[in-house]
Amino acid sequence: MEFQKLELKPTGNWLKRLMTNHTKKTIVYIVIGAIAGFAFYYITEGRFLMNMQSDHIIKNTLMGAFIGFFITNSPCARGKC
Repeated sequence: MEFQKLELKPTGNWLKRLMTNHTKKTIVYIVIGAIAGFAFYYITEGRFLMNMQSDHIIKNTLMGAFIGFFITNSPCARGKC
């Protein structure tokens, strides 16, 4: 029985391993969702920025970011429906 020699290659730092195409797509969709959440709040409230409450802005921005995250990481987005 013969065995082949196993050669291990360095994989690089953790940031290069983390930044796959799917991770980049997820980050882009989160940013787009956050911007859309803020824009939706800004348009529907019809107020100037100085009159808006910061907790409502943050809540809507986070909701938009979550929707952007869900779009790229839902089971249907992964082809597992």
